[in-house]
Amino acid sequence: MANTRQAKKRIRITAKRTLRNRQVKSRVKTAVRRFNDTLAQEDLESAGEKLRLAVKMLDKAVSKGVLHKNAASRKKSRLARRYNDALAQAEGE
Repeated sequence: MANTRQAKKRIRITAKRTLRNRQVKSRVKTAVRRFNDTLAQEDLESAGEKLRLAVKMLDKAVSKGVLHKNAASRKKSRLARRYNDALAQAEGE
């Protein structure tokens, strides 16, 4: 157990930040899952909107320091590639 005032304060701050980080990560995962679900239903218009929301959530997570910018960039790239592949496949049919 922490003895000093500062150590106790750090415990409180860490708990607060952990809670915030968990919420932000959850929002990101939810946005990505909604995009994936919409894409699986082959609703490309709606999937485009969900992609924009997922990218927005990823950017917010980076700005809050929850995700590293390269990790978010990698995730955005993979989502966009899946969306573009689905578009190309729909146009080819």
